[in-house]
Amino acid sequence: MAAIALRCRLPAVQVTVVRSREIGIIGVGEGSTASLSDFLHRYLRIPPKQFFEIAQPTWKLGLKFIWGSRPYFNYTFNPLQLDGKPAGLRRVKAFYCDDVMEYEDPMSALMTHDRIFERRPAGDPAIHITLAYHFENEKFVRYLEAYALALGVRILDDTVSHVEQDETGIRTLRLASGQSQDAELFVDCSGFVSLLLGKTLGVPFVSFENSLFCDRAVVGGWDRTDEPIHPYTTCETMDCGWCWQIEHEARINRGYVYSSAFISDDEAEREFRGKNPKVGPTRIVKFVSGRYRQCWVKNVVAIGNANGFVEPLEATALGAIAQQSRTLADTLVDGDCVVTDSARKHYGLYHGRYWDAIRDFLAIHYRFNTRLDTPFWRECRQRTDLAGAEAVLEVYRDNGPSFLFSATLLDPADQFGMSGYLALLVGQKVPHRAMHRAHESELKAWEALRQRHRDAALRAMTVKQALDAIRSPMWSWERPER
Repeated sequence: MAAIALRCRLPAVQVTVVRSREIGIIGVGEGSTASLSDFLHRYLRIPPKQFFEIAQPTWKLGLKFIWGSRPYFNYTFNPLQLDGKPAGLRRVKAFYCDDVMEYEDPMSALMTHDRIFERRPAGDPAIHITLAYHFENEKFVRYLEAYALALGVRILDDTVSHVEQDETGIRTLRLASGQSQDAELFVDCSGFVSLLLGKTLGVPFVSFENSLFCDRAVVGGWDRTDEPIHPYTTCETMDCGWCWQIEHEARINRGYVYSSAFISDDEAEREFRGKNPKVGPTRIVKFVSGRYRQCWVKNVVAIGNANGFVEPLEATALGAIAQQSRTLADTLVDGDCVVTDSARKHYGLYHGRYWDAIRDFLAIHYRFNTRLDTPFWRECRQRTDLAGAEAVLEVYRDNGPSFLFSATLLDPADQFGMSGYLALLVGQKVPHRAMHRAHESELKAWEALRQRHRDAALRAMTVKQALDAIRSPMWSWERPER
């Protein structure tokens, strides 16, 4: 993704990727947010037709949370999920969701009924490219590699055996094949190893362990049979963490994210299989949530897991890579490939705040999940550090689910917006002191709105129907893009 962004925006610059097939693909993080779709199709101009043929994604409207005291609640990627005052309502929609948080938003209604797109008058799906995706990582990487090669990116299959540095940063990469690679700028995409930024330059790591206690995942899945393809990622509360379900067309991917301080790997495996008897072979992925203090030092800029990582709750990993890649390319374009100290500094400050905002948002999920009363969840409710989200909670406690102070509460680097925070606070039924006593006329208007959303969802297409439609010889990708 980083190589493609640089090559697209700076076609005269030589871009070389050194990658080792021995390291392989981590195989998790197969869900995304809408920011990735914007990056792929608008920023990189990747054609949807080609992308769907090779990467074979399915669409994602949001996340279904089996979380908190409600049977479930939907968190959609619509910034107006709980905002807005439809006709007949005196307050924003969030104030009417105390008892039932369902059908408040068209996307949430689609999620509830396993539908993805409304139908056009001719019966075909009203597809747009502003949704998120699920995809299998190997297919996604295969597509990106072919696209990068077509743009003129040079790809070396090799392994870095030694790194040489001088006062300017990294001077040379010595490779296992005996070759060496010099460059003016090194982009560290070495994953958790953080070979250049962390290991070689020794940039300190900032842990998020006070907010995010989970540090492992047991990952598995099974081939799809008659299960519907859900247009969302499922996040289900488990005894010592939570379990994801990601929807591929021919396969279902499941993973249990847990804290090794509260459960052993073997115990986690047993709990995971007890909930998911169809799961085949599994593997354990270990991780640490946090970020490096600086992400651009001298002539090294780190992207993705080499810069930071948070557990896969909210599927932020690919969106973070997209944002970092975009900002890097824009910085080089803006400075005509001359990078100043202040540009490096503020690139790092922005992306540091970006990671911190993800940490803040995820902390809300743990602090208020009352679904299970296990030692792990009691610890989360008592000790989770909300960090930058404390101010949001204070205003929510006093004023209810109001959008009024969004501009002063949230950092511009916060991708979730007040809508995201309120969806989690209202969804988990976090109490506040601003209950709204709705008039009977308001309740009637609210129910009428919910019914309209429900009726529209029932007329919409399933994911399977939409996939069949785009594979039809009659389909054209020219119409639906917007």
